[in-house]
Amino acid sequence: MVLEEIPSNILPALAAVVIIELVLKGFALWFSARAKQKFWFVALIIFNTMGILPAIYLLFFRRKL
Repeated sequence: MVLEEIPSNILPALAAVVIIELVLKGFALWFSARAKQKFWFVALIIFNTMGILPAIYLLFFRRKL
């Protein structure tokens, strides 16, 4: 997809979604690796769910270190 084809009013929202996804995924991967939760680590790497899976992990399945 070429940036010229994307309407300019959508770019800020798209950038925000990408940044939020990266932050959530980073925290979720970090916590799952520290807690030695291999299943969650692999699932978080493989599935791209726009922040839904990392948020679920961080809210409900993260072990307190």
